[in-house]
Amino acid sequence: MRLFKRRRYIKLPAQAELQRRRDQVPTNLWQRCPACQQTCYTKELGPFKVCPHCHYGLRLTAWARLKQLTATFTPWDEQLTTQDPLNFPGYAEKLARAQAVTQLNDSVLTGRAKIGTSFCALGIMDAYFMMGSMGTVTGEKITRLFERATQARLPVVLFTASGGARMQEGIHSLMQMTKVSQVVAAHSAAGLLYVVVLTDPTTGGVTASFAMEGDIILAEPHALVGFAGRRVIEQTINEQLPADFQRAEQVLQAGFIDRIVPREHLKGELAQLLQLHTSGGEVN
Repeated sequence: MRLFKRRRYIKLPAQAELQRRRDQVPTNLWQRCPACQQTCYTKELGPFKVCPHCHYGLRLTAWARLKQLTATFTPWDEQLTTQDPLNFPGYAEKLARAQAVTQLNDSVLTGRAKIGTSFCALGIMDAYFMMGSMGTVTGEKITRLFERATQARLPVVLFTASGGARMQEGIHSLMQMTKVSQVVAAHSAAGLLYVVVLTDPTTGGVTASFAMEGDIILAEPHALVGFAGRRVIEQTINEQLPADFQRAEQVLQAGFIDRIVPREHLKGELAQLLQLHTSGGEVN
């Protein structure tokens, strides 16, 4: 009889084999919701990238949002080129990276689209392009969007997402607020509809101008909407602000937003609004 049993040892794989196994593990399986801080299994977000716990819509690229709205789209002003009027250090490199990531020439995608049964002039700002900051080309593209819409008697639908004016362009960026507001006023004077959809975040000079000039202002759940940031305001007034400060739900209560619409219902909501309000303009 054997007095001792032979021990069984686990044979560890070599480092090369361990690395091969690590490389096969999928990335981005889990994401943390910025609104409720809950951890979400990526597949639970669904095709609209919405948190299953609080219905916050995670940020989308302009092209991804366009895909959710329509398959009929003709882009405008893709040839416009952003300049560097102040010779700001590192600006050219940041622009190049943003253009490569978003496949846009600047922070807004514009064009003619069909949502439901109605045509419109559509603009979608992209937070992945330098946080959707408003530069001279951003303002020029939105200005031309309204000018073409007025000429063709089309309604305008604009999705806003911006950290505000682009610091690398200084006063040239701030001037876009007035320029865009003027064409918004001309579009309104022509009796045409302007619908804004506030997405996370909409702040700074964009909020102070065309984001709040729509005939109808919609917002996604929990979108950040404001002018100055929370920290700046708290330091100025020396008080702590409530947790829901500048969130769409609180801004709705204050009367600056007409309705909060979950992302999965936006296409239907916009289609209905356009159908109700579009006048019989020529849409070639």
